[in-house]
Amino acid sequence: MTSLNGNLMEKNQLLNQHLIWRAGFGPAAGQLPELSRYKPKDFFNILKKASTIVPTPLDVATPEMKQEMYDMKAEKKGGANAEERKKRQQLNREGVRNLNLSWMDAMIHSPAQLREKMAFFWHGHFACRTQNFVQNQQLINLTRTHALGDFGMLLREVSRSGAMINFLNNQQNKKDHPNENFARELMELFTLGRGHYTEEDVKEAARSFTGWSAQPTGEFLFRRAFHDAGAKTILGKTGNFKGDDVLQILLQQKQTARHITKKLWRFLVSESIDEARIDKLAEGFFQSGYQIMPLLEAMFLGDGFFDKKNMGSLIKSPVELIVGIRRMIPMELKREESILLLQRAMGQVLFYPPNVAGWPGGKNWIDSSSLMLRMRLPLLLSNADEFNVGAKDDDDVMMGMGKRREGMMQQMVLTSKWDAVFSAFADTRREQLPSAIQACLLQLPVGANQAVITRFSDNRSRESFIRSHMLHVMSMPEYQLC
Repeated sequence: MTSLNGNLMEKNQLLNQHLIWRAGFGPAAGQLPELSRYKPKDFFNILKKASTIVPTPLDVATPEMKQEMYDMKAEKKGGANAEERKKRQQLNREGVRNLNLSWMDAMIHSPAQLREKMAFFWHGHFACRTQNFVQNQQLINLTRTHALGDFGMLLREVSRSGAMINFLNNQQNKKDHPNENFARELMELFTLGRGHYTEEDVKEAARSFTGWSAQPTGEFLFRRAFHDAGAKTILGKTGNFKGDDVLQILLQQKQTARHITKKLWRFLVSESIDEARIDKLAEGFFQSGYQIMPLLEAMFLGDGFFDKKNMGSLIKSPVELIVGIRRMIPMELKREESILLLQRAMGQVLFYPPNVAGWPGGKNWIDSSSLMLRMRLPLLLSNADEFNVGAKDDDDVMMGMGKRREGMMQQMVLTSKWDAVFSAFADTRREQLPSAIQACLLQLPVGANQAVITRFSDNRSRESFIRSHMLHVMSMPEYQLC
């Protein structure tokens, strides 16, 4: 019976570890004992319950920032002078930098792992790049709020956000001179997917969104005088449509449910598409009225998710990799901004997607130089290595840090707190530590490498062995997978 219980606990650990990496950012050190204790369905319900509470909005603006940004509303037609614009640019860079760090802190520490992971997905799906940190903050807060709720509501809120309206030039969309940027990306990326609409559909949808604009501080603004009130025909439907009407027409298309479902499958399950499963999941998503949580539950607990071929099959994005390490090894950073340099060096800076399609993901994360940096990352974050990898300066993406980068390379971490890790392995016999450590960090077996890693681990004490062995395992190529 003991053997049977032991096998069941090992199986639970493996399955739940798979689940927490896909439905979150990997297990926290203090969470390790729970992985073997619960069946996957029960563990998912724990994750689900922890994410039901609406998150506290991120608010990184100082009183000075808020005053300066909201003063834009009262500016005269001539706008700000050169000195005021320079000050505003500096405040925006500081705001986006703080927003990046604040959201990453939530990813690391929040018990609402499922909510933050889905907000991360939508952050890439509704990719948006703007220098206005107030609008960035509004967008990420509404994304986190609606991340697990009604996709239709999320789509509407994102479409009306100042950040998206300005990023895709809809403030320039006026009758007689329609701008098609937003309408095109809305259909191609956010809803239907390429090949499921015509150029005429895009043009007619653009006419429907004429007049949609936003205040500098992000509030939606409908400029009726700029709206084309004439009849339009979109996807076979004709009427005097406005923007909200177009969103409803797109949601009435089952292809929208299928496009979102397929993208979620690639993000959460596998890059290999099982068309029959996608069809079934998409149908349920459509019939539910685009409720996100039931789709996730069907995806995580239904057929396919726990197939052996889908475990350890996805490459962690840079953000997932950084957050996962920091969840497993709690740490206090001496210079938090150094994390932004790591994001930049590895190719994924929050709030700075490369284009409107977001980050490509998958094998695109890995090349010869990035793999070496990714494998050094655990040592960098544990203060056992020095960060001397440069990244090309771009003052927007670097958020004004270019001139200060050298100083931040010298020391990244003030303290790594290993107590929770040591506690997790307190009942593990010394000879079982190597296999136990690897089991909690990797989804795939390492075979002969286990003996090599053990031989080069620090044997001076139990604690030093656990610490060094974990860092060695995290530095393996297998740790790049989840």
